Amino acid sequence: METLINIDNGGTLTDICVWDGTGFTFTKTLTTPHDLSECLFTGVEKASAALYGTPDIERLLHATQHIRYSTTQGTNALVERRGPMIGILTPLPDLGPAMRATAAQEELFESLVGDRLLTIDMDADNETIDFEVVQQVNRLATLGAARVVVAGGDPEQERRLRTVLLRKFPRHLLGSIPVIYSWDLAGDRDDPRRVWSCVINSFLHPTMERFLYSAERRLKSYKVLNPLLVYRNDGASSRVAKSVALKTYSSGPRGGLEGTAALARAYGLAHTLMIDIGGTTTDVGVVAGDRVTADERGTIKGVPVSYPMSDVHSKGVGGSSVIAVEDGRITVGPASVGAAPGPACFGFGGKQATITDVNLLLGVLDPDTYLDGTFRLDAERSRAVVTDTIATPLGIGLEEALVRMEQAYFEALSSSFAHLVTEDTTLAAFGGAGPMSATGAARPAGVRQVLIPRTAAVFSAFGIAFSDVGKTYEVGAPKPTTEAARQTYDELLVRAERDMFQEGYALADCETAWELSVEEEDGTPVSRSPYRPGDPVDHPGREISLRLTVTAPLPHPEVTPEEETGTRPAPVAATRSVRSAADRVDEVPVHVLTELGPGDTAVGPAIVEGPFFTARVLPGWTFRVTSAGDLLLHDTL
Repeated sequence: METLINIDNGGTLTDICVWDGTGFTFTKTLTTPHDLSECLFTGVEKASAALYGTPDIERLLHATQHIRYSTTQGTNALVERRGPMIGILTPLPDLGPAMRATAAQEELFESLVGDRLLTIDMDADNETIDFEVVQQVNRLATLGAARVVVAGGDPEQERRLRTVLLRKFPRHLLGSIPVIYSWDLAGDRDDPRRVWSCVINSFLHPTMERFLYSAERRLKSYKVLNPLLVYRNDGASSRVAKSVALKTYSSGPRGGLEGTAALARAYGLAHTLMIDIGGTTTDVGVVAGDRVTADERGTIKGVPVSYPMSDVHSKGVGGSSVIAVEDGRITVGPASVGAAPGPACFGFGGKQATITDVNLLLGVLDPDTYLDGTFRLDAERSRAVVTDTIATPLGIGLEEALVRMEQAYFEALSSSFAHLVTEDTTLAAFGGAGPMSATGAARPAGVRQVLIPRTAAVFSAFGIAFSDVGKTYEVGAPKPTTEAARQTYDELLVRAERDMFQEGYALADCETAWELSVEEEDGTPVSRSPYRPGDPVDHPGREISLRLTVTAPLPHPEVTPEEETGTRPAPVAATRSVRSAADRVDEVPVHVLTELGPGDTAVGPAIVEGPFFTARVLPGWTFRVTSAGDLLLHDTL
C-alpha cells in the first residue's frame, strides 16, 4: 500500500490530494462545519471517483497506507475567538502581569482568560493548601472556566497540586472541567511562555478532539487498520492520540511552506513568500533558498509559546471574509462567513458580501465553472447583498462599489506580506483565492514575479506529501552535568521507543537526531549543538535540556525541475466580459491551463482557468507555462 491521502481542511473548502507513488489526483469539497468528518469522507469519495472512474471509497481507503490530515480549524477558532473559557490556578504571584507584558498578550489574555487567574500559597500547611485548592477551583468554575491550567513554578509543585485535585475532585466529578498541568505539556523553564502554551492548547483542544476522534470512528466502520495521522506545524505527522492540539495551529500553512520549498528547489528561487489565501485567512510564510524558516520558540498571535514553529502569520483576509462599510469606509475581515452560510453566491443564505461575490459580479468568475463545474454560483444573490451592504450605505452605484471593494481587498492582502518583500522575492500564491488575487496584491507590495503552482487549489495538501511520521521531544536535565544529561538521554530513549511503537514503527528503524541546548537561568539561549550519549557536559550556573527528533520516513514525491523551453502564444479557449472600472468592461481572453503546454505565454489582461482555480492576470503582467505545468508571471510595468 503506497497510496497516501493528504487532506487540508479549511474554513470554507476542504482539499484532498492523493499520491499513488507515481502521480497526484486531487479534488475539493465544501467544508461541513457541523460535522467535519462529513466533508472528509465526501472528499475521499470524490477522489476515488477521479481515480477509478466511479466512486469507491472502500477501495481507496484499503489501498491507502496513511491519511494525513491538517486543518485551519484551530487557527480560525483563535482568529474568531471560538473556544472554551480558560482558568489558571498557580502559586506564581507575578504570573498574571508576566503573561500580559505586551499589547498582543494583553488582548489574547483578556479574550481567553480574563479574570480567571487565581493564586494559591504553597508555603502554607497541608490542610490550608487542600482547603484553598478546593475553594479556588470552585471559584474558577463559578467564573465560567471550562478548562483549568495548573501552573506550578516547578514540576514538584504541580505534582503536589495534582495529588490534592485527584483526592478532592475525583475524575468522575471534575471530568466536566478538564485540567492540564503546564510541566506535562512543555519542559520550558520560562513560566509565562510555558503557561501560554497550555492556555492556547486548552483553547484549541475541544475543536480538534471532537472531529478527529469522530473521523477515526468512521474510518473503523470501513475496517481501515492504518491510523489517521495529524499533520503538525513542525512538518511531521503523528496519530491522533499522540498529537498535541497546539501543534495543529497553522499546520496547513506548514504544508504550504514545505510545498513552496520544493518549488524553490526546482526553480532555483532565492527568496520566496508563500501566500495561502483560504476562505477565512491568508497565511504568509518565508522560504529562504529552499529552507523553511522557523523560530526556535514560536509565536501565536504575537504570543510566545514553548515549541518551535514555522514562521507563519495569519491575517483574517480570505475568499469568505466579510467586506463591510464602517464609518464610511470599506473594511475587509477578519470576520468570515465560512462555508455556512458561505458567500451569498453559494445560495446558502449568506447576507454579507465577500470577494467571491465581487469577482463573480466583476466577471472574473464564471458561475457555471466554479470548482470545475461541480458548484453553480448565484449572481443575483451577490448583486442583492453588495447593493444592500456596500453600494447603498456609501451612496454609490453597484459598479463603483465592486471596483472599490476589489481595491480594498487587494490592499488588505498586500499589507499582510509587504513588510517581508526583498528585491529578489517571488510570490508563491495558492489556496482557493490565491491565483485570483496574486497579481493585484503583488504590485502594491513591490513584487514583480509570481508563481502559481498547477496544484494551487490544493497546494497545502500537496505539501503534506513531503512529511514523515515523527516526534520531537525537549526535556530539561535536572543538573548541567554529564551524568544528568545521560540520565535524561536514557529517559527520552525509553519514551521515544514507546511512542514510536504506538505509531507502528520500531525506534531502531527510525532516524534520530539529538541536540543539547544550553540556557541562562532566566531562559536566555546560549548555545545548541549535536549531542551523543557520554559527551562531556559542564555548564555551571546554567540550565541544559536535550532535544530528540525521531523520524519514520514515508515516500516523498519529486518535483519536476525547471528546464529551458521555447515560447509560443498561449491558445485562447474563450473570452469573458470583465469589469475593470466603474464605467468600463473589457473582453478578456480565457486560457485553460490543462490545454496549455510548457512555453505557452500571454500578456494581461487575461484569465487562466486551472484545476479548481481561476487565475487573474492583470494588465502589465505576462505569464508563461513552465516545464512542470505551473504559471510563472512577471510584472512588466
